[in-house]
Amino acid sequence: VPGIDIHLHWREDLRLPRHANLIHMEGCGVNRAVLLTRSEAAPHAASIVAKHPHHIIWSVSADITKPNAEAVFTEAVKRGARAFGELKFHVAADGPELRRAYALAADLNVPVLVHFKEVDHFHGEGKWSTGFKHFASVLKAFPKTKFVGHADAFWANLSADYHEETDYPTGPIKRGGITDKLLSDFPNLYGDLSANSGNNGLSRDPEFTHDFLRRHQSKLMFGSDCPCTDGRGANTERAAKRLQGKCVARETLTLLHTHLKVTPALRKITWDNAHQLYRIPA
Repeated sequence: VPGIDIHLHWREDLRLPRHANLIHMEGCGVNRAVLLTRSEAAPHAASIVAKHPHHIIWSVSADITKPNAEAVFTEAVKRGARAFGELKFHVAADGPELRRAYALAADLNVPVLVHFKEVDHFHGEGKWSTGFKHFASVLKAFPKTKFVGHADAFWANLSADYHEETDYPTGPIKRGGITDKLLSDFPNLYGDLSANSGNNGLSRDPEFTHDFLRRHQSKLMFGSDCPCTDGRGANTERAAKRLQGKCVARETLTLLHTHLKVTPALRKITWDNAHQLYRIPA
């Protein structure tokens, strides 16, 4: 089954004979990727895509708190960016800064990837895109915007009993969680399965995951957001303890294959959904 990684962060090591992003893709076994790029690296991203058009497309993030953010996003889309994201800032998810980005994403017909986090990983880190429990109001207000949810708060809220007590909750998932409900109720919300957060959400309750993946097979997309350098688990000192020495992409792909086997649902989550949402050329 071919694979698209919708969450591959910009990485470059000039000592390597090939671009570091391609090395990770080949190592973990995906065919294409969305390269998440800060706006200042846009020219470099565009050049990489030009060299590898059948393997990489790119997404752009700009500082949404700056008055020129909309112009920066618009220029990047003109250069070829296929999405906004990830948007990871110390603002409210329904605040004016992100609302401007949501409206522009609808106007430019690109999806927007939002990082939701309500619990600090370390002292002083701060929270990102806060207020996910009330995100239904945003989905209602921007029906033409295609949102891709990501990170701790998005996946922890799979369980109805989550109350921001920890970043990565464990144990059985209580049915009726906000994330599950929003994916069901709003056609403009999708889920990014990347990072420790997505992997943790899928691995903590296998019975729930089995049903969840099938129920939302048209709304979920595979992503890595992996710190390893080779797609096989090297240099993972920055990874969550449970994933040190492992490639997040490989671990999540293994979970998906275990639950879905070689089925249309597996192809949707690893290929078709991203192909359609990001309008990736055949």
